[in-house]
Amino acid sequence: MQIVHGQRTIEFHVSYGPRNKLSIHVDPTGLVTVKAPNGTSEEQIVRAVQQYGERIAAQLDGIDKARDVSGIREYEDEGKFLHLGRYYKLEELIDTAVDSEEELRQRLKKFYFASCKKVVLERITGYQRQLKLMPKSIEIVESATKWGSCSSAKQLTFNYRLAMAPVEVIDYVIVHELCHLKHMNHDRSFWRLVGSIMPDYKEKEAFLARYGQAMTL
Repeated sequence: MQIVHGQRTIEFHVSYGPRNKLSIHVDPTGLVTVKAPNGTSEEQIVRAVQQYGERIAAQLDGIDKARDVSGIREYEDEGKFLHLGRYYKLEELIDTAVDSEEELRQRLKKFYFASCKKVVLERITGYQRQLKLMPKSIEIVESATKWGSCSSAKQLTFNYRLAMAPVEVIDYVIVHELCHLKHMNHDRSFWRLVGSIMPDYKEKEAFLARYGQAMTL
């Protein structure tokens, strides 16, 4: 859904649930989510977003500014880089006491590889129990096109750049690839299985489609 506020179009996702009141959340990457009680009408939701449009637009403007800075990809203290869905100064992530920009880039990539491996191994355990599915191996790789993959030999791979995404988005990729251990294609059975574990998986897919380009070195 979306509304127009001034010069900005505010796009937002709606998550319904057994809650008492409506709330609006803007995550550090600019994803706007409206959490609404079951049965809330679209008119009520739009009215609420319009009511807080000024505040939401200000938050999005700040995020856009940070993203513009990070897009320059200057490997120095002023640069901003994503980690688990938040922007950080480079010095907050790695030791910047090196001689060249290329060394900083390689050190940052090594940091992301290690972080991705740690998060994936921590998060995948619970989903393996829920799905009763076990991969033969898990590997962190570099890929320009895929966030994750599952081979016919039941080997799972995950793109190191996932370490830049929020944990709940990493969870989605984990669940997606685990479900491929049972269904190798994207048929209805596959998506039913994904949805049984993560009903809001489409929101996570939308996040990757929208912000994946910013998750890069």
